[in-house]
Amino acid sequence: MGTSVLLNIEGLSIAFGGVVALSNVDLDVSSGALISIIGPNGAGKTTLFNCICGLYHADSGMIRFSGASLAGLKPDAIARRGIARTFQNIELFLRMTVLENLLLGRHLHFRAGFAAASLGAPHWRREEIRHREVAEQILDFLDLQAVRDRRVGDLSLGRQRMVELGRALATEPALLLLDEPSSGMTAEEKEDLVFRIRDIRDEMNATIILVEHDLKLVMGISDWIAVLDHGVKIAQGSPEQIQMHPDVIKAYLGEPTEGGADARTRGTAT
Repeated sequence: MGTSVLLNIEGLSIAFGGVVALSNVDLDVSSGALISIIGPNGAGKTTLFNCICGLYHADSGMIRFSGASLAGLKPDAIARRGIARTFQNIELFLRMTVLENLLLGRHLHFRAGFAAASLGAPHWRREEIRHREVAEQILDFLDLQAVRDRRVGDLSLGRQRMVELGRALATEPALLLLDEPSSGMTAEEKEDLVFRIRDIRDEMNATIILVEHDLKLVMGISDWIAVLDHGVKIAQGSPEQIQMHPDVIKAYLGEPTEGGADARTRGTAT
């Protein structure tokens, strides 16, 4: 596993109408890491993702990816640099098939122009075949071949989340941001998701940042965890350190009860 810093965030702050969403957040993510960001609703987790992806532009601070600043770049330019994400609210084309949605994720890699495509030029056909091969490999990887030709809108929520994950993978990201990927999944689907995420890191060499409310999943999969509360990073450490961190227990999980309930005994956050 690599040790170089892939993503470097320094002093990131952003406010909306006087409400501070992120305040002086620092974060270094090494290449090959699988890390999680947790915190209560409104802590700033999705806002952080939106800043990384270029949907929001921070009021102050710096985001560097592979050593280069992302300041001022639009989302498509950031995606071309190798950052992909899934969304808390699924962003798929529900009337299109699973395969068609994955092929949309390949558009960043198309080199042939519209004229070549409309004329069916040989180099465009070769390119289309190559992109379809990549999409088929992802379908196999995520066990989606059985539904490849079904409309996404006809699938269960858990399957739709796997399709969205597949579309993100189709962009061939170096950094994959997963925003609540297990939301709406059954226990069995969550177990499968954990294996898929680990395989993405290990077999596709992707660095992964996970925002997730299921703390059992987070504690079982993360190399380390950062905790946000009201836009401030209040803790960072291994799953074991986070479970016992007093600020996390107090600000995020609540005070321990007399019976000893703390982060170790709670499976999900609200």
